[in-house]
Amino acid sequence: MGLFNLFSKEKKERLDQGLQKTKTTFFSRISKAIIGKSTVDDEVLDNLEEILVTSDVGVETTLRIIERIQNRVSRDKYLGSSELNVLLKEEIAALLQENNVQDLTGFTVPPSIKPYVILVVGVNGVGKTTTIGKLAYQFKQSGKNVVLGAADTFRAAAVDQLTIWAERVGAPLIAQGMGADPASVAYDTVKSAIAREADVAIIDTAGRLHNKINLMNELSKIRKVIQKLIPDAPHEVLLILDASTGQNAFEQARQFSAATEVNALALTKLDGTAKGGVVIGISDQFKIPVKYIGVGEGMEDLQVFNRLEFVDSLFN
Repeated sequence: MGLFNLFSKEKKERLDQGLQKTKTTFFSRISKAIIGKSTVDDEVLDNLEEILVTSDVGVETTLRIIERIQNRVSRDKYLGSSELNVLLKEEIAALLQENNVQDLTGFTVPPSIKPYVILVVGVNGVGKTTTIGKLAYQFKQSGKNVVLGAADTFRAAAVDQLTIWAERVGAPLIAQGMGADPASVAYDTVKSAIAREADVAIIDTAGRLHNKINLMNELSKIRKVIQKLIPDAPHEVLLILDASTGQNAFEQARQFSAATEVNALALTKLDGTAKGGVVIGISDQFKIPVKYIGVGEGMEDLQVFNRLEFVDSLFN
């Protein structure tokens, strides 16, 4: 129990530190919005709406939050401006809890599926390869055997970077070098994972979005060759998004969701941005669960996303 409490405390501290820029900016703006105000009136709500939108929570989610607060103000008759932080925290938490998505309790995969195949997608520069390395590390720490596949063969740097991560975490890497057929690498990765009786196979893919047709064709080909070995694979298509890009992250989520069957999201670089509100908007708007968030550069700084923990840390 002591070790569990220690781990939870460390995780919470990392999350608090990772959200520091967002918290500092967000709450300083709220404080300015309520100066001289004794109640939550229309002017305060208008200011709050602007703060949420410009914090990259997203227009749709912002309007839902404002409507909920208006209903609370109307129902409770009197709410002092000093209570706005508590009110906002409660309504954001309630909004996210209404989404029918179950939070993960750790870096786990279904025990009935072996190997569990994860296909990782996302544009270049979002931290895709780094996230794969951290994810492999976390799975290894939880006792899972992991095989990595370097199917982003359009950039030599991508293969080299994944090679470094594979050596760092002690996971075998399947690679054929730059210019190789990505589907062939994916096939070899899954074949190797089966032969090694690995628990998890994580496959990197090229980060191109400018030509959606080519992207769709490539991912479709990868899916087909994998399914020759495991008919229901890939079990997870994990889209990596850079939280610091704000509204661009929303657009990438839309485009990749249209291009392939994305069923999980990871948001990176939260520690380097004041745009952490994007996690709230994406978690609310997309019917795709946010599974992981990156809150630092260390291997332990990729965390399983828990909506209540996130909101609690944001308002701490």
